[in-house]
Amino acid sequence: MLVVLAMSGGVDSSVAAHLLLEQGHDVVGVFMRHGEQSPAACGGETPDSALPIVQRLDHKQGCCTASDAEDARRVSDRLGIPFYAIDLNAEFGRIMDYFVEEYAHGRTPNPCVQCNNWIKFGKLFDYADSIGAECVATGHYARLEHREDGPAQKEYALLRGVDGGKDQSYVLAGISKELLPRMMLPVGGYEKPRIRELAAGVGLNVAEKKDSQEICFVTQGRYDAFVRRRLDSDEDRSGELVTTAGEVVGRHPGIEGFTIGQRKKLGVALGEPAYVVKIEPDTRRVVLGSREELGRSELTAEGANWLVDVAQGESRRCMAQIRYNSPATPAELTVLDGDRLRVVFNEPARGVTPGQAVVCYDHAEPDRVLGGGWIE
Repeated sequence: MLVVLAMSGGVDSSVAAHLLLEQGHDVVGVFMRHGEQSPAACGGETPDSALPIVQRLDHKQGCCTASDAEDARRVSDRLGIPFYAIDLNAEFGRIMDYFVEEYAHGRTPNPCVQCNNWIKFGKLFDYADSIGAECVATGHYARLEHREDGPAQKEYALLRGVDGGKDQSYVLAGISKELLPRMMLPVGGYEKPRIRELAAGVGLNVAEKKDSQEICFVTQGRYDAFVRRRLDSDEDRSGELVTTAGEVVGRHPGIEGFTIGQRKKLGVALGEPAYVVKIEPDTRRVVLGSREELGRSELTAEGANWLVDVAQGESRRCMAQIRYNSPATPAELTVLDGDRLRVVFNEPARGVTPGQAVVCYDHAEPDRVLGGGWIE
């Protein structure tokens, strides 16, 4: 089978190439170049937007750079597979526009989820079709299972990766159900240390390469500054910092510097821990409160994508995850009309953030993704 593999130059996608070859597939490696000189990398959700990125010793700040492309090329040469770099600068422009627009409207975007939806399992499938490839593979830590649902019905289940600390099923929940039969996730059944062992065992130069982090197009490490540069406007974006009691306690330079749940770099000291509990884009007010005031009993989401069959008005128990690095918690899921859904939590959830994805897992099978949407 001919498989197009997204290669980032990291150890995960490199070992994915090795595993696919071991399974007898013909592999074409593709590096997705977006034209940005990027010292940071796509991994999950955005952190507190007002904070500078802090270098982690076990992570690198690099993705989609020339050195990453060269690493991917060397791995391809080592394994004897064709390798191509494709220019997706225009497509990444759409990701950056989305990122800026969301922050400018008081929401916290998740560009890595959209990158998977629009590019890795969007444009990459277009490329696969153009060369006659049956499948597209990536190095994501998630699993796919082919299941029989009755004598004439087959279905594909998207599951969490075996390595719970690396699981990336959350960022894949927006993939179209129709694409699942053509997806391959070779590393999802392994834990990360084993992936590094496999890389070393076949002599790949990336065996000890650090994992990447952060957002691949924010080159200076400050999301608020990036947004303001992209807006290219002299408009006054400042506003008030207020408490949940309505007391004005300070001013801020722009709502793009804040996200729900943020407690550092607020620009004001209240004598006790304070968190961003609400952002009002119309008034440009940022509302501060206690940790307890972050709690939300329910949420609604739009742009729903389902990886299982659901019916309008249907309700079912689930495990709901509201952030890439947050645990999933028990909740009740209701399918609303159109492409919307409601999640009611068993216990109040802290940090429910407009713009982030909510992903629902099966309560009876907590590793299985049911679907999700974008928190309103």
